Amino acid sequence: MIDISALRALVAVEQHGSVVAASDVMGYSPSAVSQQIKKLEKQTGVAVLERNGRGVLLTERGLALAGYGRRIMGELEELQATLLADPAKPSGLLRLVAFSTACRGLVGPVLGRMAAAHSALDITVLAEDPREAVQRVASGEAELAVVHNWNSVPLVIPENLAHEDLCVDQADVLLNSSHPLAASTAVEREDLLDETWISTPAGAICNEALLQIFAGLGRIPDIRIYDPDFSTHIAMVEQGVAIALVPRLGRPPLPPGVVAVPVIKPVQQRSVGIVYRKTMTASPNIRHVVGLLREVATDELPG
Repeated sequence: MIDISALRALVAVEQHGSVVAASDVMGYSPSAVSQQIKKLEKQTGVAVLERNGRGVLLTERGLALAGYGRRIMGELEELQATLLADPAKPSGLLRLVAFSTACRGLVGPVLGRMAAAHSALDITVLAEDPREAVQRVASGEAELAVVHNWNSVPLVIPENLAHEDLCVDQADVLLNSSHPLAASTAVEREDLLDETWISTPAGAICNEALLQIFAGLGRIPDIRIYDPDFSTHIAMVEQGVAIALVPRLGRPPLPPGVVAVPVIKPVQQRSVGIVYRKTMTASPNIRHVVGLLREVATDELPG
């Protein structure tokens, strides 16, 4: 009989690329994961890992076993999330990953409503960029993620995940009130070619969205400051040292010296959505939190 824990260890090694990475995710020591792999090899009579320099690779039999393991883990997860759960009483632990502005604008209010209702469901929250959030859900490190898709930077969703649209969030260019464009009702990308910018770090989706604004114009934005926190962007705009592209979701009230001006042709917006593993579709915990997120999104972004 194949041990489920040993099979789970093999699946973790396949998903995360090494015994050490798998041990970090599973919360075990590398030696404990190695012991589980050895147990699996003894139970099946085949080698499932082979050395590759300082790392390991799955053998052909190991890949086949991992494939079966993913399906079995999925069926067990679906069983625990549906048949063994009380649909009227969401409870237990749910791990949620969300991008920073969604943590402020959506997740925070959801947690507040759950606390007021004395919910038996415990939620842990990790703020990460959507690409990382998607991978955490796909690999089983989290159950639910709030992600975004800019109209110019699509987000790839793995086949084992379900995606639901939540709301649309628009971004504005933030300008110092003394800026020549501050009195404009809207600006086009050509108006912004010679500006100095602050942006999220290179490689972040919001940074890529900013770069895409000028695609086809033969120019790239002159980014002088990189910072992951939009609050810093607002502060820099207030000082008059840069302009910024900042979404409305989770955006704090702007100080008197900062003006938000919409960008048109094209409008800068992102679709905010929810991802979870397809095996968790009917989970009472998932449905409860998704319902609360929808309520908050309607309140926060009614348009």
